[in-house]
Amino acid sequence: MENWIIRKIIKEDNQAVARLIRAVFDELNIPKVGTAYEDPYLDLMFEEYNKSKSVYYVVENDGKIVGCAGVAPLENEAPIICELQKMYFLPETRGLGIGSKMMEECLQSAKDFGFEKCYIETMPFMHAAQKLYKKSGFEYLDAPMGSTGHTSCPVWMLKNL
Repeated sequence: MENWIIRKIIKEDNQAVARLIRAVFDELNIPKVGTAYEDPYLDLMFEEYNKSKSVYYVVENDGKIVGCAGVAPLENEAPIICELQKMYFLPETRGLGIGSKMMEECLQSAKDFGFEKCYIETMPFMHAAQKLYKKSGFEYLDAPMGSTGHTSCPVWMLKNL
């Protein structure tokens, strides 16, 4: 992980993060309707996560943002449940262990905020992501939780923190 930095998002990162997320959606042919692609704050991630019990991280390599992820309260759920949100990495970043480091950072922040459980939604064809989630202690659920608005994400997982 030489020259890789995981840090909190700053306002100047907004455009790069939005571009990265949209590029991963295009690359993997992820549906744009009913997913994070449609979130109204996708271009304002710094502002969206600059709230209580929320944090968003970026992975930077030589000044370029190559990955991102965050945690925030899961809307319309118990206050002890957070959601791991918008975890995406550019192709050159995958398979290097950076996702595991980002997961550790996010889950530690969730614990520090006082959350007891962490929820995530993903796509069925995102096998590498699911492998990371399972390795991190997430277990599959039979139904979605909360109100994410991501009706096109049919894989739901939960972890006790």
